[in-house]
Amino acid sequence: MSRLEEKKLVVDELKKVADEALSAVVVDYRGTNVPDLTLLRKDASSSSVYLRVIKNTLAKRAIKDTDFECMQNDLKGPLILAFSRDNPGSAAKLFNDFL
Repeated sequence: MSRLEEKKLVVDELKKVADEALSAVVVDYRGTNVPDLTLLRKDASSSSVYLRVIKNTLAKRAIKDTDFECMQNDLKGPLILAFSRDNPGSAAKLFNDFL
């Protein structure tokens, strides 16, 4: 599989998640160490939150024509995208608890 095809798959996956999500949160993860990020990912999966570190250019393509298109101008720097699947506040709560 070519690199371009891999990127298209990632964009398609994120677009599907964004289409079905109830809410989204974007957080700058600078200064967060790997063990903490691993713990955050574990907590996200148990909270029905889709968590993804993705290049901003790919994220912008994925959220285009979704309810989250308004976030495109905020996608700058090292970010984690979190989409709430079941409860609109679960992504925000996940990060609040993490802090």
